[in-house]
Amino acid sequence: MTLIEGEVLIGRPPEVVFDFVADERNEPKYNPRMIRSEMITAGAIGRGTRFRVATKPLGHPMEMTVEFTCFERPSRLVSVTEMKAAHILGSLTFEPHESGTRMRWSWDIEPRGGFKLLAPIVARIGERQEAAIWASLKRYLETSEAPETA
Repeated sequence: MTLIEGEVLIGRPPEVVFDFVADERNEPKYNPRMIRSEMITAGAIGRGTRFRVATKPLGHPMEMTVEFTCFERPSRLVSVTEMKAAHILGSLTFEPHESGTRMRWSWDIEPRGGFKLLAPIVARIGERQEAAIWASLKRYLETSEAPETA
């Protein structure tokens, strides 16, 4: 297993940050590596909601499925991501902070097949990529027309 963790302060209320992040269809707006995201379950977003997403991390599209296994609005979101190269258990927490929201992430990545040999490299690259993605989310939410309340 490879663990990637970090945090970012976002100048928006936790409800706004949570709702925006929980809708995976928003991720292409702030993650330049995400090329597609579609919800594949019916109904409101919550526990059990699934998304099919595609990223282009190293030049080749990578398909994956994301499922929310815990949905505690506006404080905690847990997901399982399945892809050919890895199984990922992810957790996001959203805490009120004097400047808005402290969002923390934690990803337990279990590489599969030949990717197991790349685990140390995945950790280093993953830490940088996650920090960049969430910094981009911060910029987007703090400068966009995203709603103030959910």
